[in-house]
Amino acid sequence: MNTGSSTVRLTTAQALVRWMTSQRSELLDGTEVSLFAGVFAIFGHGNVLGLGTALHEAGERLPTWRGQNEQGMALAAVAYARATDRRQVMAATSSIGPGALNMVTAAGVAHANRLPVLLLAGDTFAGRAPDPVLQQVEHFGDPTVTVNDAFRAVTRYFDRVTRPEQLLATLPHVARVLTDPADCGPVALALPQDVQAEEWDFPEAFFAPRVHRVPRARPDRDAVRSAAETVRSAERPLLVIGGGVRYSGAAAEAVAFAEAHGVPVVETVAGRTLVPHDHRLYGGALGIVGSASANTLAAEADVVVAVGTRLQDFTTSSWTGFSSGVRLVSVNAARFDAVKHGAEEVVGDARETLVELSSALAGWTAPPAFAARAATVKAGWDAEVDRLRAGVALGVLTYAQVTGAVNDASGPDDYVLTASGGMPGELHGGWRTGKVTPGATSGATMDLEYGFSCMGYEIVAPWGAAMARSRTHPDGLVTSIFGDGSYLMLNSELYSAAFAGVPFVAVLCDNAGFAVIHRLQTGQGAEGFNNLLTDARGPGAAAGLTVDFAAHARSLGCHVETVADGDLNGFGSAYAAARAAAVAEQRPAVVVCRVAESAWTESGAWWETGTPQSLSGRAAYEEGKARQVRWT
Repeated sequence: MNTGSSTVRLTTAQALVRWMTSQRSELLDGTEVSLFAGVFAIFGHGNVLGLGTALHEAGERLPTWRGQNEQGMALAAVAYARATDRRQVMAATSSIGPGALNMVTAAGVAHANRLPVLLLAGDTFAGRAPDPVLQQVEHFGDPTVTVNDAFRAVTRYFDRVTRPEQLLATLPHVARVLTDPADCGPVALALPQDVQAEEWDFPEAFFAPRVHRVPRARPDRDAVRSAAETVRSAERPLLVIGGGVRYSGAAAEAVAFAEAHGVPVVETVAGRTLVPHDHRLYGGALGIVGSASANTLAAEADVVVAVGTRLQDFTTSSWTGFSSGVRLVSVNAARFDAVKHGAEEVVGDARETLVELSSALAGWTAPPAFAARAATVKAGWDAEVDRLRAGVALGVLTYAQVTGAVNDASGPDDYVLTASGGMPGELHGGWRTGKVTPGATSGATMDLEYGFSCMGYEIVAPWGAAMARSRTHPDGLVTSIFGDGSYLMLNSELYSAAFAGVPFVAVLCDNAGFAVIHRLQTGQGAEGFNNLLTDARGPGAAAGLTVDFAAHARSLGCHVETVADGDLNGFGSAYAAARAAAVAEQRPAVVVCRVAESAWTESGAWWETGTPQSLSGRAAYEEGKARQVRWT
């Protein structure tokens, strides 16, 4: 092959790694960094000799971190990307078969949340000589199919590299998908183990350093003009900001838009912590696990400007959160999201579109009554959160008390995260954002993984998030808050983080089971079944069989603090000690406390779940269905 330039002979794996080390990116403040910050790896026969050798040769140019569980380390990679606002990517590599399939869940998390991650899965032999090999699943009618084809359903880009030279065609698309605001998501490359070791003469020019600057697509002028006309007609306009505002670095522009035109602003789960809690136009967190104040504003708004959000059910309260006559203007980098539910679409970068839309609205401000209404309902919600944080006489702590204590102790460089169970409602609905300080990142200080709501994410995500933020916010600390169910599901990466010397705080709230699903179950009239430890089958319930979480976390290499039941002051002291120990000892610190299984922060919103006719919750289900807005 005539490449038109000098060549270098490399294995497929060496070429892939060398290409990765030459890709660059820019943080939001323009600082140039490596696009690929490193690789999480668990080696097996499908990747240890080919890719493993190439990674070892790369050394510090592409650091490799050892994981204990493929799903866990891949989820840590996803959290790393979120913590950098999608400006840097971690890769994760596994062997073939079970190791590869363990990463499929992480791909689902990345896909649902529009986050970049590169998954490098070992595959069966392209030459097929030794078939069937160890860990191969044979498909009787199609020998080209392997378990790695499972990634197709949960990735934005999938390729099986069966020839070394295919890298020349596929890797530019890998970089495109990982850095494109509209198409961003997980990429999976299936790497047959014989192809990993196969050599080819690659053009040297292929490995020239390249900076991937995230494009900022400007919106169509006519679309902006039309959207401005719609907004001008509003009596009660509402600005909804989502993850797209975060990843665009547009928090300041969103607040400026609200201030210039007197429009109340609320946040989605992915857009959380972009607006200071005490801002005069802030109405709260929107949705089912959000605030009653934001939900009230959404129900009363006549025009909603939704920026950078895919409007999932937990944002729209299963599409009962808006009035039947609402007009929706949707600003999104992805046309796929912008056109949902009959919205008036404006396709473009959040920052640039907010600036242009504000310019088109020059001289217009909304009637002041709705902003005053926002201040009133938010004050009411603040009073409710204050009441919940003060606690109730239950003998144990509540989630609201734990959240309040962590919130009060956190500074502007700190970062908090969760994903599943009851804690998303406490963080989304009850967390109070202080000063927002954009710089290398958007200024967001929360990772609330409620796109896929993957149990276990909150145990492993702080490993990746803390690695990322140690570079952008060295004076800050990551804290994760979660329940006992999540801990038992995926705790092995606490050891990985301890082994790697990565400090963060993990707050383990023990409510003896899957309490939030128990609440959903019994709240709809069903009997408690198989969620709490007390209503699960087996002698363990009667025997009171529990886990010594403190001893377990300690055995994984973590510093541990415990809290006496119901002792809020004791929790504050334990959390402060854990923060100090994590930093001093450079390892995770775990705070273990018991919490009530029945005390929650409630927004009053409706969530559609399949409810049988035989349950008492069916009446509320039918009432909610009648209120659903199917088209705006």
